Amino acid sequence: MAEKTVAFALTSLLGAVAILAALGGAMAQSAGAASDAQTLQARNDDMVDTVQDPRIAKARKSGTGIWKWVVPPVKMKGGFDDHDPIGLVAGKLIPADCSINWTDPDTHKLYCFTSATSLVYFLNAPHSYLSRAEKSWQALKGTS
Repeated sequence: MAEKTVAFALTSLLGAVAILAALGGAMAQSAGAASDAQTLQARNDDMVDTVQDPRIAKARKSGTGIWKWVVPPVKMKGGFDDHDPIGLVAGKLIPADCSINWTDPDTHKLYCFTSATSLVYFLNAPHSYLSRAEKSWQALKGTS
């Protein structure tokens, strides 16, 4: 029993030393870098937007919405007029750009989500959320 405890402690200690060595190397590299302002400017220069998409320009001007790195190149047609099903379940109309989506394997309908968190939450019980979202969609749109 004592040998297992010593072996575990030694393994843990060696792991901690390896992590500290890796962190020390990364810190040494960052200490030798240019000032933070110069580094930030270099990063911003590397991230110049090369895509001329009017939706991106509109989102930047309005300062609203959730920025995503990938916006579908063509308009995708999702269920509930591209509104997030989880938002509908909560009684809110939250438009999505379909960059995060799911296709129902039974009906082959596409559903759009505003975030990966919303999609993951939805995937816990997709058919239950779809039926609740459909009821909410009907109520929010004023149709029965």
